[in-house]
Amino acid sequence: MGRQKVDRLTAGDVGYVIGSIKDIQDTRVGDTITRAHDPADEPIPGFEEVKPMVFSGIYPTETDDFEELRGALEKLQLNDASLTYQAESSAALGFGFRVGFLGLLHMEIIQERLEREFDLDIITTVPNVEYHVDVEERGEKKTVTVDKPEEMPHYGDIETVYEPYVAADIITPSDHIGNIIELCEDRRGEYGSQRWLDSQTVKLEYELPLAEIVFDFYDNLKSASRGYASFDYEVLEYRESDLVKLSILIDEKPAEPLSTIVHRDKAHEVGRKLAKELKDVIPRQLYEVPIQASIGRRIVARETIKAQRKDVTAKCYGGDVTRKKKLLEEQKEGKKRMKQMGEIDVPQEAFLAILSMDEE
Repeated sequence: MGRQKVDRLTAGDVGYVIGSIKDIQDTRVGDTITRAHDPADEPIPGFEEVKPMVFSGIYPTETDDFEELRGALEKLQLNDASLTYQAESSAALGFGFRVGFLGLLHMEIIQERLEREFDLDIITTVPNVEYHVDVEERGEKKTVTVDKPEEMPHYGDIETVYEPYVAADIITPSDHIGNIIELCEDRRGEYGSQRWLDSQTVKLEYELPLAEIVFDFYDNLKSASRGYASFDYEVLEYRESDLVKLSILIDEKPAEPLSTIVHRDKAHEVGRKLAKELKDVIPRQLYEVPIQASIGRRIVARETIKAQRKDVTAKCYGGDVTRKKKLLEEQKEGKKRMKQMGEIDVPQEAFLAILSMDEE
């Protein structure tokens, strides 16, 4: 049966409307179509816009592919209303998009489709969740939404931070219960129940912060169970948590793209790992470069990139000690001026090292 043009659709008919819409962002699944001259007072009830829970940056490895990536996301959004994105830029990764997903599986599917269907070579940053933060600024209290560390309000203005929790069901052979409980406890999990499905299989129920499972929890679960455990979860509500923004300072200057949001109890450990990792990938300068991790104004970890030594006395032949001392003093003063005026370029390898650190 072929298609035919009609003036109206009645109950039981299947058809479509051509709206001459120039921008797909102007409409979305769930919109109500109504008469132009006699519009409905309100949209049809029952539809709720799906809100993303996991956010990640997606960047093309080649900057020339930025527009191709935009076009690919637009096409994917046509049949996936839950996908959201907005343009952003990174000091090291260039121009890309901040993309919102329903969860981990959704993120993996979108990433795979971008690479397979659109033949794009992309970099995906560490996924984040959306936090709710109660702040007080100049006597005014309000709640702000934060989905990346750079947006976290000033440390002194924060009253309470809330993060989303999930109810996780883990089914595993009984031999691996101890390893899995240890993993869940390490991820700030709250024990719910344990139920035997048969003589060798156990179902564990935990409530976990979504932020603790969005990156490598599933991989670690497979390692803890030798590949036998299965994992499923559903999102619960937001709960108050003692979270802080861990800032990274390179040569005493903030490097915002390297900052992260962590639980206060893990701040020192994560700070030490970040500082050590960055020390190994940032090139040496002609002067010492401190790498610091801080919470507000308090330094919680520090590493130092040693100065790259230049032998200024190489051209001094013989034993003229006075001349050598003078050259060394001039070099010392020159390093002071360089430190005051210099800017450290953070290579892309530093950002990629942070991603690989989370996989360890």
